Amino acid sequence: MEQRVHNFNPGPATLPLPVLEEIKENLLSFRGSGMSITEVSHRSREFDEVLTDAIERTRRLLKLTDDYHVLFIQGGASMQFCMIPMNLALPGKPLNYLNTGTWSTKAIKEAQIQGKDVR
Repeated sequence: MEQRVHNFNPGPATLPLPVLEEIKENLLSFRGSGMSITEVSHRSREFDEVLTDAIERTRRLLKLTDDYHVLFIQGGASMQFCMIPMNLALPGKPLNYLNTGTWSTKAIKEAQIQGKDVR
């Protein structure tokens, strides 16, 4: 294999070679199922096992009690721009943003799309 390079972009990240090798093995036949992991139904036993394992590992890593739910949400950092006002804005209260450039402009725009009073 050619020399591996490091990627310092916000995502996706460079993966360790052992992880890539495991992905390669499971890409054609995930855990001997005869299907790629990309073909396994999200309603299948195989997927349920993967999800349960990921949740349990996350709980152990972060030392989470049963008081917390583990959610895996797609969308990346930009998705947070709409989730923050949805979850944290108080009714009737304005949202104060400091516009410092590209990223804060995106956050402000998402709050305005939701009809929030942005100042």
